[in-house]
Amino acid sequence: MKKFLYVVSLALTLTWLQTVALVSAQEGKIVPYVPTPQEVVDRMLELAQVKKGDVVYDLGSGDGRIVVTAAKKYGVKAIGFEIDPQRIKESHENIKKAGVEHLVEIRNQDIRTVDLSAANVLTMYLLPEVNLMIRPNIWKQMKPGSRIVSHDFDMGDWKPHKTEYIKDGSSWDHTLYLWHVEAAKK
Repeated sequence: MKKFLYVVSLALTLTWLQTVALVSAQEGKIVPYVPTPQEVVDRMLELAQVKKGDVVYDLGSGDGRIVVTAAKKYGVKAIGFEIDPQRIKESHENIKKAGVEHLVEIRNQDIRTVDLSAANVLTMYLLPEVNLMIRPNIWKQMKPGSRIVSHDFDMGDWKPHKTEYIKDGSSWDHTLYLWHVEAAKK
């Protein structure tokens, strides 16, 4: 009870995202699970200009909604990376329900260890410091022309090709960032 009261009082002084990040860190995760609203998922994939032949990777894929949408809407191979067993279970249920088992895979893997070289579209809803951790891997491993879309968080001094501001169905504001991997970044 004492721990609960401490967490509640602490939560009152922190922003919602900081609180989620704190709880997440206590569970051994580097990113909290905060689902991306479906209209934001749709816009992320549109912004990345997903097309036939693309391979979409989603880092911290949660319940699989981005990879399921990519496969269902664009017919592309999509792979999500997640470490939370509950989210992985939900992902498999969502993949089966959508009938995209032949296109979608969820890998139980720490996002910091993912080899990004097979992807040409990367989506993520991570924290700023995690984006910065991943950025060198993007530059080293992804081919020129690959597209990266981040929900709500940028990548420091890496200037995006495009930034969009949208509202979801609940009138929450979201920012989307699009980058293209260029040969000079490698």
